[in-house]
Amino acid sequence: MVKDLSKLTNDSGHIAALAIDQRGALKRMLGEHANEETIESFKVQVSETLTKYASSILLDPEYGIPASKVRNDNCGLILAYEKTGYDKTRPGRLPDLLNSFSVRSLKELGADAIKLLVYFDVDEGETINHQKEAFVERVGSECLAEDIPFFLEIVSYDANIEDGTSKEYAKLKPHKVNEAMKLFSEERFKVDVLKVEVPVNMKYVESFAEDDVVYTIEEARNLFKEQAESTHLPFIFLSAGVSAKLFQDTLKFAKESGSTFNGVLCGRSTWAGATTAYIENGEVSCRTWLEQDGTKHINELNKVIETYATPIS
Repeated sequence: MVKDLSKLTNDSGHIAALAIDQRGALKRMLGEHANEETIESFKVQVSETLTKYASSILLDPEYGIPASKVRNDNCGLILAYEKTGYDKTRPGRLPDLLNSFSVRSLKELGADAIKLLVYFDVDEGETINHQKEAFVERVGSECLAEDIPFFLEIVSYDANIEDGTSKEYAKLKPHKVNEAMKLFSEERFKVDVLKVEVPVNMKYVESFAEDDVVYTIEEARNLFKEQAESTHLPFIFLSAGVSAKLFQDTLKFAKESGSTFNGVLCGRSTWAGATTAYIENGEVSCRTWLEQDGTKHINELNKVIETYATPIS
């Protein structure tokens, strides 16, 4: 049975969540300015400025606890449980948990839900995938014991294709995304909400394509519909760092295709430009960008969610 998600949804029953749990990616975006103080400060500014418009915020316990304390009173808190990135010297993109935390301790820090990210290739083979399945089962059981919602983020890949943005991978992506959703919807994993990619690379969809076309409009629509039929669980889309406009257009396309997605957990599409402002002109410029551009992005996205997402019952 799905746990109570009311602390994480808006009044309409949608998840309109803001993601700022980035660690490695944020360090790269901030460049030479990246240190513990500036990363914490950046997350605080995002939380202070934008959580009045979000149903919940996703943060990490390594740098994000100060930001969690300044979020809007009506904004729920999701805390990440995994270490950032993966060991590139070993095959399989195997996940690992933060050494100094447990679901219990994250709950004591104020979490209303736990998020775990897993990189998953459904075709990689039993040796690796059974490890990942057991890993997710353990976290699911831990969340069940603590009676806290479990958000599983699945990022698909192919072990034999290095560039996940390539045309070669775009042809495989629908299978990778939708089959992983089917698998992790099984009761043994105790997942409450799936955080997933859209099933196609929109840059290869007819009329969206910048160059080559991999999917016709009709094929893409069918793949979105198949995705919705791949799970009985609530599912939300991640933005994967695409532009705010492309993400919003994608959500409209998803709904028109028959997708029953329940909202989003959107990060860089909302606040990425603030890192440039910070690098160029410091904290004041960063906050100004968030108050103007960031607020504009999140409010526009909220309107799209309200119109096109399916409420959680």
